[in-house]
Amino acid sequence: MSTFDDNTDFDDANPPEESNNRTFLLVAGVLGGLVLLGLLCIVGYIFFRNSSNQQNEATVVAQASQQAATIQVGLTQTALAQALTQTAAVTNTVPPTNTPVIAQATATLTATSNPATATVGAAFTQIANSTQTIIPTSTALPNTGFADDVGAPGLILIAIVLVVVIFLVRRLRVSPSQ
Repeated sequence: MSTFDDNTDFDDANPPEESNNRTFLLVAGVLGGLVLLGLLCIVGYIFFRNSSNQQNEATVVAQASQQAATIQVGLTQTALAQALTQTAAVTNTVPPTNTPVIAQATATLTATSNPATATVGAAFTQIANSTQTIIPTSTALPNTGFADDVGAPGLILIAIVLVVVIFLVRRLRVSPSQ
């Protein structure tokens, strides 16, 4: 029969294993920072894109209203100029005697045509003048499409970086601890 001593200290040849969580925590912290930085960039992108879109829309609205006002003033002035003609008529109302002759000049405004017709005529005149003007056009490619809206090159770059991070993390976890 053997006796067991419960108070015996067993000295292992190997020291207790240290948990090698330092590397994991460092990589997790870096990944968390990257995610946070990415979210901040997305919020900044949305904020600045919306503010520039609003500014562009306000500029377009202001230009359109300015152009409409200019056209309206031009049409009104053309219509008034066509509708109003000034005629001077000289009449002698005194019989031929020794009394001085007084010539009376009367200025009358007569409408030469219907005001609606004059407005349409003025509009046609402006259209004819505008078609004779050479308007420079852009030769650049249009900035439209899905890829331009969401930033596809940036998304592809981020995807590649994240795949590389996945492989690095797996390699760090599988590598033997020293």
